[in-house]
Amino acid sequence: MLEPVVSKGTSQKNNEIDSKEILDNTSISLLNDDLRKVVDDSLDGVVSLGLTKSKTENEIATILEKFRTGLNNLFSKESNWTFLKPLLLTLETCVKCQTCSNSCPIYESSGFLEIYRPTFRAEILRRLYSTYIKNSHPIIKKIRERGIEINFALVFRLAELSYRCSLCRRCSQSCPLGLDNSVITREIRKMFSQELGIAPKDLHERGTIQHLAKGSTTGMTPEIVRDNVEFVEKDLEERIGYRVETKWDDSGADVLLFQNAGEFLSWPENPLSLSILMDLAGIKWTLSSDLVGYDGVNYGLFYDDVQLAKILQKHFSIAKKLGVKRIVVGECGHSTKVFKIISDRLVCPEIPVEDAMTFIERIVFSGKIKFDPERNFFPVTLHDPCNLVRNVGILEPQRRILRCLAPKFREMTPNGFWNYCCGGGSGFAVMSSYNFNEWKMKVSGKKKISQIIDAFKNEIEDTNIPKIVCAPCSNCKGQIRDLLNFYSLKERFSLHFCGLSELVVNCIPELKEPIIDFSIL
Repeated sequence: MLEPVVSKGTSQKNNEIDSKEILDNTSISLLNDDLRKVVDDSLDGVVSLGLTKSKTENEIATILEKFRTGLNNLFSKESNWTFLKPLLLTLETCVKCQTCSNSCPIYESSGFLEIYRPTFRAEILRRLYSTYIKNSHPIIKKIRERGIEINFALVFRLAELSYRCSLCRRCSQSCPLGLDNSVITREIRKMFSQELGIAPKDLHERGTIQHLAKGSTTGMTPEIVRDNVEFVEKDLEERIGYRVETKWDDSGADVLLFQNAGEFLSWPENPLSLSILMDLAGIKWTLSSDLVGYDGVNYGLFYDDVQLAKILQKHFSIAKKLGVKRIVVGECGHSTKVFKIISDRLVCPEIPVEDAMTFIERIVFSGKIKFDPERNFFPVTLHDPCNLVRNVGILEPQRRILRCLAPKFREMTPNGFWNYCCGGGSGFAVMSSYNFNEWKMKVSGKKKISQIIDAFKNEIEDTNIPKIVCAPCSNCKGQIRDLLNFYSLKERFSLHFCGLSELVVNCIPELKEPIIDFSIL
């Protein structure tokens, strides 16, 4: 049995945690005794899936049979034609040099716990593949086996282990052979979801399933979204003196905008800021009120090809029906990756797609809008979303904008393609069951919170100076919000966060008040 990384005892109160403790404290509370009797926590004491221990012999036999079937399908060209080639490349070419381990923020933040090493999951799948899938002489096969056995404990622990990696792909960035252990992790997740029906409820039931049934991952219907947007439009007009009029279902528009539904619910200033920019630049744009039409989120990217394809096909069919010239993806890293990269493998899109970063950059430097950078005269740093930068390659547009419109902009270290994940990648930002949220704050998010504090080290103690982390991704904003709240950094250091669109609109001089209000950020 693997020893848990966690220790008993309650966490300290947020206001008792200083900077050193933010970096050093990774003690995570175990589940209470009643829960531990029911829920499997045998991997490391942390629980993300909530798999129940009590199973009959027939149930166990069914689980193991489905796992074997899933393993075969995972390595079948007919069943996994989309990602089989990169999966096999990483499995069969790795030389176990462990260079990737030095780049993994979760492995480092855990205190170098062996099960969090990037190659650990890969080695388990490699042995399963070698033993049960790959054809070879029986004697060689026996040598390869090395004690790997498909049993109940292995299956449940492997399922949990696949949710201890944020799929940030920093490991692949450092691999001398260009191999990608995050692909292995994601494919393990896919096998569990598609074959055994095992997936985090926050991603599947409250994410994808709800998205397809109700229209958004937040559960908001199109009618609720429209009412909410209209309310915020009126409130914003009173504050900044500009009335945004959101366009719905306009056929033939230049742009169909796909936003993250979480923005409408939690940070409506972000989509409305982008709306202001499009209006002032004279761009004809629209949102779709069709079911699934206004929410660009696609959690299938993190765990399930079938769910991914269902939502993606719906998105492109909506764009085709409206006859728009192009799709613009709002500030959401994984939505951008799905629309711009993965879509080519699954749906062969006929409509061009543009990301928010290059889109906003063209507006800013078009000369159609006047800006006053002095309205952004406060310290700003930039968080690089993994999917946006490392996975899609969009690095400079957001930087060119901030260098121009944020006089006190400074970079994190490291940044760009070597950035650290916020700790909420691969769906972690919306996963908070059992003690997983505490693990997110103290392990997967540890490197990012350290970076943020370090970026403002010269002003960090001065609470009279508001400081902003620009996070051009809804998923990242959710994680950074939770990190700032968990460690009380807004109150203690006046640390705030927002998207890129708000910082751009904030320095438009014709608005009577800045759109950024530090009292509500």
